[in-house]
Amino acid sequence: MSMSQITPTLFLSGADAPLNQALVTRKGITLIVNATLLHTCPRYPGVECIRVAVSDLPSARLSEHFDRVSTRIHNNRAGGTLVHCAAGMSRSPALIMAYLMKYKGVTLQQAHSWVQRSRPYIRLNAGFWDQLLDYERKLYGKNTVKVAVPLEPLPQPKTPKLTPRFSLRECPPSPWLGRARRFTFPKII
Repeated sequence: MSMSQITPTLFLSGADAPLNQALVTRKGITLIVNATLLHTCPRYPGVECIRVAVSDLPSARLSEHFDRVSTRIHNNRAGGTLVHCAAGMSRSPALIMAYLMKYKGVTLQQAHSWVQRSRPYIRLNAGFWDQLLDYERKLYGKNTVKVAVPLEPLPQPKTPKLTPRFSLRECPPSPWLGRARRFTFPKII
């Protein structure tokens, strides 16, 4: 169960951490942002949970939630905020990076470095990167990150056409086949 601290009151995790009430209480969390489709929001006294129902696909429109989630994180004065997705690697880091850009005044490059220092194994999908680039351009009028263009695919080696040594009729019988036929499964009533 891994919960990464991004700021003194902002945390990032996968779906397991919010299920640990003792951990949520110990960290002083009063707001949980659940960026999953399937995981339920836990109900703890004094803890609000908001859902961002977005799949972890490049085509998913996570950016539609950047402003709303960022503002909600910023306005949570009651305690800490935990932002989580299924693994804490793509959706939740993207939401936190949007928050850092909007309310901490950092660039996308700085936001990515900030989150990655706390959680080194983040891996945003390509669609979320594109949406964060658009968001950075909207906030600052420029981009600080350049996305590498994929290289031309390598030519596939030509594989020689194999000719079968036996046709299905000529294939020698397997010694295991006779044993398998003798085995019968018990009937379940």
